Amino acid sequence: MTEPTGLRERKKQRTRRALVETAYRLFAQKGYDRTTTAEIAAAAEVSNATFFNHFATKEDLVLTEDGEHILRAGLDVIAERHSGDTALDVLRRAMLRMLAEAGAGLRDPAGDLEMIRLDLITSVPALRATMLQRAFDAQQQLAAALRHTCADELDDIDAAAIVGGVTGAVLAAGQAALRTGQPLGTAMRRAIDIATRQPK
Repeated sequence: MTEPTGLRERKKQRTRRALVETAYRLFAQKGYDRTTTAEIAAAAEVSNATFFNHFATKEDLVLTEDGEHILRAGLDVIAERHSGDTALDVLRRAMLRMLAEAGAGLRDPAGDLEMIRLDLITSVPALRATMLQRAFDAQQQLAAALRHTCADELDDIDAAAIVGGVTGAVLAAGQAALRTGQPLGTAMRRAIDIATRQPK
């Protein structure tokens, strides 16, 4: 008998989360470079093939937790500019929506997994380089969308500067939260508020 789609999807998400949690535990014990995908699969009590059904590589396990979905949520918000919105209003809503989308999935910005993930990204050179490139690509897409939606207010330089300033603030606040042990989601929301605050 075929499993209902909802049950199948829940099982898939449980397996995916188990792989992530197991991998992060092994990374903490053995180090990222010395942990293999086979070891992660075995510790999570699944086959190596099951690991690759969920993640193409070990790097993907750390870096691709619904990243495209989160970016798409932000782009959708930018495309739906409300009457009277400034570019900063639009970008603020987009960033908050992306943060909410991250919190709804495996990448819980207030949770332990995200703290471990960010620590890995800052400490493993290969992960850091890939993440910076992906962040740069996402910034370009957000800036292009904001420029298109707010063409009456922004040119290309304006859009790039605004998006770079806000995303940079969020990244810096996240790193500060990691260093000081403060809640990550709270720090990121505070950074968005500060970076998009408009002069009175």
